[in-house]
Amino acid sequence: APCPQWPYCRKRCSYCNFNTYVVPAVDEAAVRACLVREAQTLLRLSQVHSVSSVFFGGGTPSLASPGTVAAVLEAVAAAAHLPAGAEVTLEANPSSTSTSCLARFRAAGVNRLSIGVQSLDDAELKMLGREHTAAEAWKAVEVARGLFPGRTSIDLLFGLPGQSRDAWAQRLEVALGLCDDHISLYQLTLERGTALAAQVRKGALPTPPQDLLADMYHTARTVLVAAGFRHYEVSNFARKGALSTHNLSYWRADQYIGVGPGAHGRFVLRGEGGCSREARVQTLEPVAWMRDVQSQGHGTRSRVVLSPLEQLEELLTLGLRTDEGITHERWGHFSPQLSLQAVFGAPGEARALQQQGWLVLDSGGLRCTWAGLAVLDSLLPDLLCQLQRV
Repeated sequence: APCPQWPYCRKRCSYCNFNTYVVPAVDEAAVRACLVREAQTLLRLSQVHSVSSVFFGGGTPSLASPGTVAAVLEAVAAAAHLPAGAEVTLEANPSSTSTSCLARFRAAGVNRLSIGVQSLDDAELKMLGREHTAAEAWKAVEVARGLFPGRTSIDLLFGLPGQSRDAWAQRLEVALGLCDDHISLYQLTLERGTALAAQVRKGALPTPPQDLLADMYHTARTVLVAAGFRHYEVSNFARKGALSTHNLSYWRADQYIGVGPGAHGRFVLRGEGGCSREARVQTLEPVAWMRDVQSQGHGTRSRVVLSPLEQLEELLTLGLRTDEGITHERWGHFSPQLSLQAVFGAPGEARALQQQGWLVLDSGGLRCTWAGLAVLDSLLPDLLCQLQRV
């Protein structure tokens, strides 16, 4: 699953600490050539035969031209099998999604959209430093649903400074009137160095208490499940089977290839005769990344071979985020010697967490109960501790 990154934005949102850049002008032809070349190089190194999904993330990839998306997809299809039905997602901002623009992205090969709505309230959008209004977000989603019916996802943020539970419940009801069959909900995190965190630190904005955040999350789950959505991952809800193939492969610890400035990847370098999975990170800064790609074919800044234990730790941390959890078969793929039952069925932390109603270990595998999913971060240290001991 290749994940090409477009690192540029028109402006930086007040809560964002991603690897994004606001520049006066982008030499798109040069960036496109480098994205194509790096995709070719990394696919050759991985010797992946078939690609299940491609995810154009960012930054704001909807600011790239459809020609750039088409060029990357052509490079992927030339280096590996890209089935006709493979999921090709583009992250988009409401302010860069005109009907004609989205139609051109569809013609370039995009078949799923993830729209950064974040809020449907103008005051909240202003606080978040978003470029769009609630009306523009509404229009963008309607246009997207016309072009990508059943394959348009929206992102929403909760736990905003000063946001009440009732206000959040109202926002959700409004979103339900607009959304397609997939919603991603993210609790706003105040990252160091962001404008919003500085305002909260100075006391200009209130920070929501922890019990209110838990209440908001619980409210969202209740409302969405009642509306026919499956809560298939900590932050993701889908109905009518509209799960994100790409994100599921990530949570299942499948291989993925990060292309572009600051992109992350996890894959085996079969092209170099490798048999161990590597964690790779591409050069962060776009100009430096382009220089690296032009000189050596890729801009990998760091590569670390993951030990068997590290791979199991990642599988556990990611897999428990989903409602299916970790199946015996998937665990066996990474741990042929030690079964899930051998590691977590013995007396210890996992058994205690099962008895307390947070965790289930049965013939299906290891997974969280709904109550456990809501507090997953507090369960993981105990489970990782038990895994490390074994």
